[in-house]
Amino acid sequence: MKSQSLNINFSGELKYITFPKLEKTGILKHCFTTRSGGVSEGCFSSMNMSFSRGDSRENVVSNYGIICDAAGIDVSHLVFTAQTHTDNCIIVTENDRGTGFSKPGFSDVDGLVTDRKGVALVTQFADCTPILFCDPRKKVIASVHSGWRGTVKRIGERAVRIMREKFGCEPKDIIAGIGPCIGQCCYEVDDPVFSAFRDAGFDTSLIFKPKDNGRYMLNMALANKTVLVSAGINPQNIDVPDICTCCNSDEMFSHRALGEKRGNMAAIIELK
Repeated sequence: MKSQSLNINFSGELKYITFPKLEKTGILKHCFTTRSGGVSEGCFSSMNMSFSRGDSRENVVSNYGIICDAAGIDVSHLVFTAQTHTDNCIIVTENDRGTGFSKPGFSDVDGLVTDRKGVALVTQFADCTPILFCDPRKKVIASVHSGWRGTVKRIGERAVRIMREKFGCEPKDIIAGIGPCIGQCCYEVDDPVFSAFRDAGFDTSLIFKPKDNGRYMLNMALANKTVLVSAGINPQNIDVPDICTCCNSDEMFSHRALGEKRGNMAAIIELK
């Protein structure tokens, strides 16, 4: 697995991804995991970040310890979502530390926003699109899980709106990183998905390639980039992935390639 747009980092057997533009802000810690460097076994091998797919809790806790140690994040700072492909984003504080990890999680939440230091936002993935946000001027961060349904609902724009309305962020100041997701090369969808994007006002000629069988190949990274740009983020402030999770299912968890018997990857971001 190689990338010209994202940074691939190594720490022993651990391999994880960071976003160049987010790194340059100097005010946060962040990472996006791969399958490498954990203790999970079998179909979860080896860096599974999900507590709900059948892996042992002990293994998942160990995996979070490994990646948090590498990223310089305290495990007790983690805040998890209960993702259900909504556009629901909530603001969290230090009072929410441990949510979904050491205490009950939120329900029907796919995005987290905070302006507090020491609050590590966690979202999980296996083909859906990760998006991390940072306003270095107002010192606000956010993380969203954007599947095709969340993308149609413009969850990325929802996060920007919360940053703007609740924290006074200017979209032109926001830096965003779109993480590895299933690529247009592998993401074949049917007409109901195409129609959902069309009816939501997306430029279907830009993000879909029609196939001879009446189906379409969907570019999720580009669809989400258009959402961020329409929300006012400067295109030059957005890192865009060149890694397809499905093509690289030996190194990334992919629902399309691996089915239900697999783990999840995680995006983590925290203000210093």
